[in-house]
Amino acid sequence: MVVIVVLVVSGALVAGALWGSYGPMGRRTEGFLVALAGGALLLSVVTELIEPSLERSGLPATVLGVAFGAALFTGIDYLIDEKWNSSGGGGLLAAITLDGIPENLALGVALIGAGVPEVAALAGSILLSNLPEAAGGAKQMVDSGHGKGKVIALWAGTAVLLSIAALAGNLLLADVSEHVLATVRCVAAGAVVASLATEVFPQAYREDHHWAGIATALGLLLALGLGELGGG
Repeated sequence: MVVIVVLVVSGALVAGALWGSYGPMGRRTEGFLVALAGGALLLSVVTELIEPSLERSGLPATVLGVAFGAALFTGIDYLIDEKWNSSGGGGLLAAITLDGIPENLALGVALIGAGVPEVAALAGSILLSNLPEAAGGAKQMVDSGHGKGKVIALWAGTAVLLSIAALAGNLLLADVSEHVLATVRCVAAGAVVASLATEVFPQAYREDHHWAGIATALGLLLALGLGELGGG
């Protein structure tokens, strides 16, 4: 079950890279999909990562974990932006890798002792986020002159790295205390929220600002539906 979920979630990066490299995609479609993914991921981060940690470890530990995760992502993302050309897709690839590692680590932790329906919201939202982000990043890289084969190879390598992160979270953290798991979830949540604010939503608004708000709301509602499915 763990391997299947990890392959599906990380495989969305490869599928998105293929779509962005070879398939047609208008800017408005790209922006709409990115906003949809951001809305879904935003709700799932709160309900699947932050709220369970709040119940187990209390407010102070949750606040510190989320704040640390957000600060860590922001600091590294700032350094990346100083050296990478984000308009060429490299910055987006780096951002996806940076927030994808804690995302998938948290996914692996969430799968500990859980059935597939219980993690449907988080896994589904990460999948929905990975697909359009990879498609948009790959399209930007191809448009800036990178070869399609190289672009797909880069995104495939990222998918492998994130798969390893998810498996590591599931295997290495299986026996740790609930407080440690709560800390991991909160740091991951903070990093994901920061990435939404700095990478995902700005791109969605830039590409399709008329419909970005509607798409975000639809993504949130989709995640809510997945959460109810998992809770049932």
